[in-house]
Amino acid sequence: LPLAWKPWWRLRQFKGGAQRLLPCSSPCPVSPQYSRCILVAFVLATLSLAVVLLNLFCFPVFGSNRLGEGKAAPSLDNTCSDPCSIVLVESIPQDMTYDDNSTANPSIFQAWMDLIGDARSSLDIVAFYWTLTNEDTHTQDPSAGQGEQILEELLKLPMSGVSVRIAVNPPSAKQPLSDLQALEQSGESVAPSTGVSSTRIPDQEQPVLCAGRDGTSPLLWLQVKELGAVVYNCSCLAQDLGKMFEAYWVLGVPDASIPSPWPANFSTTFNSETPLELKLNGTDAGVYLSSAPPALCADGRTKDLQALLSVIDGARKFVYVAVMSYIPTMEFSHPKRYWPAIDDHLRKVAYERRVHVRLLIGCWKHSKPSMFPFLRSLAAMQDNRTHYSLEVRLFVVPANETQAKIPFARVNHNKYMVTDKLAYIGTSNWSGDYFVHTAGSALVVNQTGPEAGGAPTLREQLQAVFERDWDSRYSRDVSSLGQGRDLCGVH
Repeated sequence: LPLAWKPWWRLRQFKGGAQRLLPCSSPCPVSPQYSRCILVAFVLATLSLAVVLLNLFCFPVFGSNRLGEGKAAPSLDNTCSDPCSIVLVESIPQDMTYDDNSTANPSIFQAWMDLIGDARSSLDIVAFYWTLTNEDTHTQDPSAGQGEQILEELLKLPMSGVSVRIAVNPPSAKQPLSDLQALEQSGESVAPSTGVSSTRIPDQEQPVLCAGRDGTSPLLWLQVKELGAVVYNCSCLAQDLGKMFEAYWVLGVPDASIPSPWPANFSTTFNSETPLELKLNGTDAGVYLSSAPPALCADGRTKDLQALLSVIDGARKFVYVAVMSYIPTMEFSHPKRYWPAIDDHLRKVAYERRVHVRLLIGCWKHSKPSMFPFLRSLAAMQDNRTHYSLEVRLFVVPANETQAKIPFARVNHNKYMVTDKLAYIGTSNWSGDYFVHTAGSALVVNQTGPEAGGAPTLREQLQAVFERDWDSRYSRDVSSLGQGRDLCGVH
């Protein structure tokens, strides 16, 4: 890898209890063999998660305590007999309301509380940032109570014999680690990274997974609009997710470097070509996890950009996208570069196959001015004479004077896509850096028929969420906004 990669991926790990600092010599250690189940928040990031994926079955993930040692992971049959189920979860910002008969989902806060409460032996978390109290964000907002409650419950886990590991970006003036220091003192293990990670993972030993959000904030559950998914009773998927967490964890040691290639025990057989075949809510489904950047993809792992583009290309009727930021550039590179990978595919399916494309983009005070010309350019393809159908709307979370002072809040932070074929729940904004340089992941689900009992599939549920937001009072056409983000109605 280029030398420029190294600062992005060096981490150090802090151990609570008897071993407070886990040193790293070459090669870097992997956790000893353990039985765990996994919860990953993608938020993600969407979760990033977003998203959060968590499994509540116990299973051995690795049989070695050093990177590359021990036996390679056995070749797995791409079928799973577990009775897997999946539930969409959301956080709806305070003072946002929908019609009484509109689509509604369980809250992310309650999902976290349930997952933490169900932990019996282990919990692993990957987060872009970690600020769970008003003190962290320099606010005095009562809506931070839920974040503080989460922190309180996490602090209890080591006393109950639950092993907790947390991988997170390094501290800064804007993102202190006071919460994590408190967790470390309680006996939990923390690995601050020097690079941006948009994936988040709490890991547990029973059956649930979650995806959708990339950070942990005290105001997440009441001031930021998020969407994720929780998967229950699915050890097959959780074990695959465990490999992704271990990849983050082995990089969380001093002077760690990314192996090339990754050892065989990080590889997978579940990908876009051969998804994991299982019953999801009683319906046949194909599922896989993608990852970014490419350097973190072990053998067999689908790269996140490849997964996203294949979902777009597979659509026959429509592509609906909800993402916080859409900029077809390498916006953090110097000099900046045009990056049309996603943009080209959206235009292509709209032009060549007359697929109906809709983009619902978050608009808030931190939106980049450069985003709006690109969005208007896409919207310009909409034409009644040629019947190209490409619509762009902005989603504005309203804020009163007090709410507007809360840092990095009052925004539609979703990062998902739904087509007439597939559901994609990820953690990355749609610009080049997030797929080339930033850690992230996505859950891709293909359900081939209606759920047992006639209930809607995950894809249909995700479509209903998108259409609810698209038709809501918080959505506005990008062409009606004049010239700047100030017209998004933010303070």
